[in-house]
Amino acid sequence: MRKWWPLVTICLGTFMLLIDVTIVNVALPPMAVDLHTSFTALQWVIDGYVLSLAVLLLGAGALGDLYGHRRLYVGGLVVFALASLACGLATDGSALIAARVVQGIGAAAMFTTTFALLNSSYQGRERGIAYGVWGGVSGAAAAVGPVLGGLLTEGFSWRWIFFVNLPISVVAIVATFVVLRADPGHRRGRFDLPGTITFTVAATALTLALIRADTEGWTAFATWGLLLLSAVGLAAFALVERRSAHPMLDLKLLRNRSFGGILIGALLVNMAAFAAFTYTSIWLQSLEGLSPLKAGLVGLPMSIVSVIVSGIAGARLHGRSPRLIIGLGLLLIGAGSALTALLLQPGSSWPALLAGYAVIGAGVGLVMPTLAEAAMAAVPRERSGMAAGAINTARQLGFAIGIALLGTAFAGRARDHLAEAGAPNAADAAHGLAAGQSGRILAATPEPVRATVDAALHGAAVAGLDAAFLVAAAAGVVAGIAVLVLVRPAPATRSSDDRAPQDAVLQQ
Repeated sequence: MRKWWPLVTICLGTFMLLIDVTIVNVALPPMAVDLHTSFTALQWVIDGYVLSLAVLLLGAGALGDLYGHRRLYVGGLVVFALASLACGLATDGSALIAARVVQGIGAAAMFTTTFALLNSSYQGRERGIAYGVWGGVSGAAAAVGPVLGGLLTEGFSWRWIFFVNLPISVVAIVATFVVLRADPGHRRGRFDLPGTITFTVAATALTLALIRADTEGWTAFATWGLLLLSAVGLAAFALVERRSAHPMLDLKLLRNRSFGGILIGALLVNMAAFAAFTYTSIWLQSLEGLSPLKAGLVGLPMSIVSVIVSGIAGARLHGRSPRLIIGLGLLLIGAGSALTALLLQPGSSWPALLAGYAVIGAGVGLVMPTLAEAAMAAVPRERSGMAAGAINTARQLGFAIGIALLGTAFAGRARDHLAEAGAPNAADAAHGLAAGQSGRILAATPEPVRATVDAALHGAAVAGLDAAFLVAAAAGVVAGIAVLVLVRPAPATRSSDDRAPQDAVLQQ
């Protein structure tokens, strides 16, 4: 049993950092009411964490080579724990967002060192087992997140979704020094600071532009200015990477059609499958009256179907064309989102989500395992680690962009619905609705018209969810078509031992 303690130690950190992507969703309504946050601030509670995690993953790996993977892992745990404490103690939205950004920095430090630590702790068959267990724990984090978030929020308060990280971090830090091997003296590598800065500017400006588009319009100077800044940042990133002797992303990989198709699929899969959950959770709690725990349990059909399909696909479809499996999976995700939009009606409640969630889960179960194998087969072996970082970054970045884009669609459609219903200050009411503050809106409404306003809010929420799920459906369909058109069978097949680490990376 002692030989598996390093795996337990590494899985503790991985579980924490990945569960914090989804654990916040069910806590958003009480968080919004408690902190009096705006809709924009609410989006950044999620995007601040995911964005800082995503933009640092590509370049942070070299820090582990320079200063030691165990040191960087412990440093990430310390930063993550302190930021979690700051999140739990936050008294306003700005403080919470800042702490979430720092929390994402710690998460990136942990995540980028995980695979090197596993490689140094295990060899041969044991390494394969370790990666399999790690992958299972990582996959479970996404499913457990909303349920655990509901339990903590309902049983204590939303602040405990952050406080719970503290004892786990302490255990992980102590265990790291006790069971993980000390770092060797030799150091190699270089942190790509220019690449990290330019990529961060491009990604952050794009996400902020999508959020600002709803409040100021797509033609507003602020929106176009941010989009232009994002384009300039992306161009600067490409220039830096082309001239760098040690780029964090070799741009030559993008000339590979198969890898490009897989990258598009990775960028859009989280947007299509998961980004709308933020807004369904707000709807279920603030308007349908579900508790945080019950709202989290509504997503279980997707998780259960995903696990079942993933197991069947791994056993029965191994060796089949990844182009067809990934493409079909993404199209299923798009179809599930479209089905959800179709079933949602003004009088709907949580059962309207179940069928679409199940179809989305089937698509997720097909895409995730196969995406890994196809990506590794599409690039030269010496670029496997870089490809792993690029795919994982694309998935996290896609989720951040998806939260912003679907939020804009939700608020915009809800505003139009309220305006058509004759509601005064439709824009303010739509943003309050999206921020989980429908109770406050109704409390401020005179009694004689409260029932009418309540019906308008229910209709606006469903209209907003329809728009969000249609955007998610479009993302799934576009991603599926891109994979079917671009991805080609790999010219060579690698052994499972060669691919195991990267498969575990990319499945998350």
